[in-house]
Amino acid sequence: MKGIIFNLAEEVVSDAHGADAWDDLLDASGVDGVYTSLGNYPDDDLHRLIKAGAESFELPPYDVLRSIGTGAMPLLAERYPEFFEPHTSARSFTLTVNDIIHPEVRKLYPGADVPEFDFDETDPDDLVVTYHSARRLCGLAEGFIEGAAAHYGERAVLRQERCMHRGDECCVIHCVFSPA
Repeated sequence: MKGIIFNLAEEVVSDAHGADAWDDLLDASGVDGVYTSLGNYPDDDLHRLIKAGAESFELPPYDVLRSIGTGAMPLLAERYPEFFEPHTSARSFTLTVNDIIHPEVRKLYPGADVPEFDFDETDPDDLVVTYHSARRLCGLAEGFIEGAAAHYGERAVLRQERCMHRGDECCVIHCVFSPA
């Protein structure tokens, strides 16, 4: 996993819980904690940090991941405005993940193993997002979607019809966006 994810997690945790919270998670998880944005790190490091966060913040691991995704979007919008500026809605932004954002991520972070998304736009009020990734970080994906909605002044109501954590082969997330 690319270090940028760890860097974002550190910023989100530190902003929400104080600078010592990240160090406490590093200690509790037993991971090294030195992450450079371009570096590659074991997926298990993130899983261990999420588990430590769940215990520390008394939240399910899924909710910790989701809050990291939500909190990371303002940071990403600030660092990479070119991804956000062409869009006026979270729906339009989300639809660019495979074709614009992930190819750019691969340029910025060579070797990045990004998830794959399929989209069903049949219903104009319900964007159906299918998430495929061996990492099973659908909570992070949901947080990114919620964070994108907030960035565009919207609210996202998400419902997971299927989930790899419940034994399904992929996650299917229904997204309904509305003004905040």
